[in-house]
Amino acid sequence: MSKTFTTADVAAHNTVEKGLYITIDGSVYDVTKFVDEHPGGAKILKRVGGKDASKQFWKYHNESVLKKYGEKLKIGTVQAEAKL
Repeated sequence: MSKTFTTADVAAHNTVEKGLYITIDGSVYDVTKFVDEHPGGAKILKRVGGKDASKQFWKYHNESVLKKYGEKLKIGTVQAEAKL
């Protein structure tokens, strides 16, 4: 079951100790257990923890990476926030 997160919820999970969440194109991924397996190194994921990593992700990856890992790591989506 997919959960809906606010940007504040995602931002609160910005360390491995708190849980490391990132968003890519509105989907939320828990990369806490993947951080040590990441081929580019843990440092990169820790840098974008709690943030929208779409720009950085698409700069270095193609869609096949999301197909391979996405379903295993996806935990929900970011809710649309009202703009005032």
